[in-house]
Amino acid sequence: MKILVIQQKMIGDVLTSSILFEALKKEYPGAALHYLINSNTFSVVEHNPFIDHFEVFPKVAEQNSAALITYAKTLQTQNFDVVIDVYSKLSSNIITYYSKAKTKISYHKWYSNWLYTETIKRSKTPQTEAGLAIENRLQLLGPLLHKVPRVLKPKIYLAPSEKEASKVFLESHGIDLHKPLFMIGVLGSDESKSYPLNYMAKVLDQVVKTTNGQLLFNYIPSQLEQAQQIYNYCKPETQSHIFFEVYGKSLREFITILYHCQAIIGNEGGAINMAKALQVKTFTIFSPWIDKNTWSIFEDGTNNISVHLKDYCPELYHSKSEKEMKKDSLSLYKKFEPHYFSDELNSFLTANLSQ
Repeated sequence: MKILVIQQKMIGDVLTSSILFEALKKEYPGAALHYLINSNTFSVVEHNPFIDHFEVFPKVAEQNSAALITYAKTLQTQNFDVVIDVYSKLSSNIITYYSKAKTKISYHKWYSNWLYTETIKRSKTPQTEAGLAIENRLQLLGPLLHKVPRVLKPKIYLAPSEKEASKVFLESHGIDLHKPLFMIGVLGSDESKSYPLNYMAKVLDQVVKTTNGQLLFNYIPSQLEQAQQIYNYCKPETQSHIFFEVYGKSLREFITILYHCQAIIGNEGGAINMAKALQVKTFTIFSPWIDKNTWSIFEDGTNNISVHLKDYCPELYHSKSEKEMKKDSLSLYKKFEPHYFSDELNSFLTANLSQ
């Protein structure tokens, strides 16, 4: 049997959908399992022992419909028996259509159901601590498995040499791995997913005051100016604990550095999911418009904690759609002052991390 799983775009999605391969390989140990992803997400699934082959979605196919169809036709020649379309967008609809697979599985959408032999309706209420992002993906395996696992955790696989190289790198920059080390997700993927800069600085002041820990910033080169602003907003004492110039030059390097941290604290996004896959503790600040039920995966109130404006001001969310909330994200963020979750952050730090 030959199975193709499609999950394009975001790093967190690609990592989360990788759980399907562990379940599939257990049921079909002789199957050839292929994963279609964007090239920039490969680092989170590298060395995954359950994935046999990676199909890389061409960049040109993202913007050119003719190139997309040409690519879909090349995949057709691989004769997949099963396609599991987790992405469930136009590009993956087209790829699935041209695949000619006998079994085609995706989420239920009225306009694309005709393309698939099996469609799954997403649950809206989580049944386990895994959260909806995990539970809904596992539902896609229903047509294939005798017994679908209730919970599977995404995992990132690092080689011993990678762990050692990142250890040497951190120590060479003056970081003491015997003291608390925190990765800070200072910025989200865009402004609507980024906690206000001055508020984030107050969070970092609290982290240093409580733990006397060492801080690393997670940001991409285009966010350098904003990251510097957060640093400038911090108290001088906090600034002395920030190793601003220490960061991974690639996604894989970031992952290996994250492995050595006691926790990651900051904006919800791919880095939080990577930390959970490495069993690094997490304190997550959700954007006001993101659905916490979907992405607060494996929240246990101790090792993994998340906060959302809706937790404190539910009256702001009455009868408003996600699109409406996204439009108001910046004004809602201003209402989400750090004092709301100061106690939760302090409990997280003192229970697990302070020395």
